[in-house]
Amino acid sequence: MLIHMDQEEEVRMSRLRSCEGKSALSGTSGEDGIVSTIEDNAHQGIPSPVEPKGLCSGLLEEKSSQGPAEDPVLPHRSERIQRSKSFQVSSNLIQHPRIHTREKPFTCTECWKSFQKRSHLIRHHRVHSGEKPYECRTCGKSFSQRSNMIQHQVTHTGEKPYKCAKCGKNFLNNSKLILHQRVHTGEKPYECRTCGKSFSESWQLIQHQVTHAGEKPYKCAECGKSFFRKSHLIRHQLVHTREKPWECRTCGKSFSVSSKLIQHQVTHTGEMPYKCDECGKSFSLSSSLIRHKIIHTGEKPYKCAECGKSFSRKLDLMQHQRVHTGEKPYQCRTCGKSFSVSSSLIRHQVTHTGEKPYKCAECGKSFSENLKLVQHQQVHAAKKLYKCRSCGKRFSVSLALARHQQVHTRKKPFWYVDCGKSF
Repeated sequence: MLIHMDQEEEVRMSRLRSCEGKSALSGTSGEDGIVSTIEDNAHQGIPSPVEPKGLCSGLLEEKSSQGPAEDPVLPHRSERIQRSKSFQVSSNLIQHPRIHTREKPFTCTECWKSFQKRSHLIRHHRVHSGEKPYECRTCGKSFSQRSNMIQHQVTHTGEKPYKCAKCGKNFLNNSKLILHQRVHTGEKPYECRTCGKSFSESWQLIQHQVTHAGEKPYKCAECGKSFFRKSHLIRHQLVHTREKPWECRTCGKSFSVSSKLIQHQVTHTGEMPYKCDECGKSFSLSSSLIRHKIIHTGEKPYKCAECGKSFSRKLDLMQHQRVHTGEKPYQCRTCGKSFSVSSSLIRHQVTHTGEKPYKCAECGKSFSENLKLVQHQQVHAAKKLYKCRSCGKRFSVSLALARHQQVHTRKKPFWYVDCGKSF
């Protein structure tokens, strides 16, 4: 009888071991409490009133077919620990299917945005609360996310350990390197289900999908203008604040957006890693290369719904639409005059300061606008069509030639009435 019971116990234990891998698939949470309850009940000869989640189905079948006195008991502590660990992965097994089902059970009560994980919701709450628990020990700057702080700390060390094998460019972190490599491979793994357009980064897809919904959730508190993207709102707000947070470490010049700083830094480094396969022209930014390629294709994907006019750049379309709306978001703080484009405001502000930063290298004349300098330089570079028949000297305008020819003819067309002297 004793031998028979030992054999039965051995069969039960072998069945338990064979299905330990399955227990994790049927569990739902960390089940330490459930396991210990089953063990206590088994020791006391009391059957469990509730079928515990996470137990192997084979073990439960045997348990139901036998009496309370024959409930399975885990043999020793090490196996109990191993069994409890199998339940620790169950939370991941619950969360993973949400990637496929797109289920987002955790909702923010402030803005009703939903998330797949509770940790993501907690992190999102900091947007509303303004909490920044992660502080840089070097400069004291605080961040809402730990990953942002880690990226920031590299700015103090200057270290860029991740190098692109294709072009040799270095990056602060591996994720930035992976994103950069898609410039070379052309990979665009994120596809829009509505129109089929693909993107190299997930955030680009998210921002693109808003264009289908027509929603502009980000509104400027200063002027009421709405935007598809939060980054566009932040950039727009700089129009009102005149803040230029991006400073060049080489020369100290400041910029309102990071892309302008990157473009400026090329003047110091001369680096232009993005090359056009069509004509060989190089660019400092990947976005500049993308815009340039439209020149070769002739594509104008941005169409005005009002008049049907098409544009190669979205920025050009936005500026054009102000012709119809009459919107002039750029206002001069000195006189209050408003403009539809920022470049017009910059040109106007010079009238108050009197500044003429654009100087002609040929004659030293200064101008308030770059366009006027370019027009002036054409005077120096223009073909001199008017030739003096006497000496061969050439002039760009006929009046200058006529004035010169008086040197040869000695003609003095101007005379003084009182004395008759000619000039």
